[in-house]
Amino acid sequence: MEALTNYTVGSLVAANFKAASVFQKFGIDFCCRGNMTIAEACSAKNLDPEQVEKEVFAVLNSGGQTSIDFNSWPIDLLADYIEKTHHRYVTEKIPELNLFLSKLCRVHGERHPELFDIYKHFMASSEELSMHMKKEENILFPYIRNMVESERQNRELEQPHFRTVQNPIAMMMQEHEVEGDRFIAISELSNGYNPPADACTTYRVAFQMLQDYEQDLHTHIHLENNILFPKAVELEQAMIS
Repeated sequence: MEALTNYTVGSLVAANFKAASVFQKFGIDFCCRGNMTIAEACSAKNLDPEQVEKEVFAVLNSGGQTSIDFNSWPIDLLADYIEKTHHRYVTEKIPELNLFLSKLCRVHGERHPELFDIYKHFMASSEELSMHMKKEENILFPYIRNMVESERQNRELEQPHFRTVQNPIAMMMQEHEVEGDRFIAISELSNGYNPPADACTTYRVAFQMLQDYEQDLHTHIHLENNILFPKAVELEQAMIS
């Protein structure tokens, strides 16, 4: 078996998304900080790298349904998928979660003041993530599509106003890290999305929705940080060299 500890967690998930389940189990960030090796990630969390590697091997070699190989997709198609699937999901869920969380604060905030902090973090995230997605939809993704079309037509690539795709990508990745940190805080405040014993049905539904939202965000950021962005940089460099 080839040792995996020196592979980055992001590259392993990019190659086979089934590896994500192992990293989620151990609390290893494969999206916002996917550039860490398994050894580095385990060191940061005081985990046994051999145990993590063993479980990654097991899940990668297990049978069952194979995950979608996004790594093989053309990057313009991947940009379309992210926009139509994950951007749309975020846009639809923000108002729903806003209603649920504001209600929880009104009804349960006196007994559970942490709800106000959860709501504060979520509202800050929803505002900034909405602006973030617009920048991708209006600036970065159109340039990526233009690069792919220029390559297909064998025409010269015009230099964008941001000079190189690496500049908006660096900004997007920094913003991804901010959102990742916000949801780490939300997860801690919500006890890992486990509602208290006196939680009503609305309370439980809201926490499940928040957890689903975070999981979708992890996949969303992974597809960009670990697949779309590196391939966009690689294509641009190939076209201007």
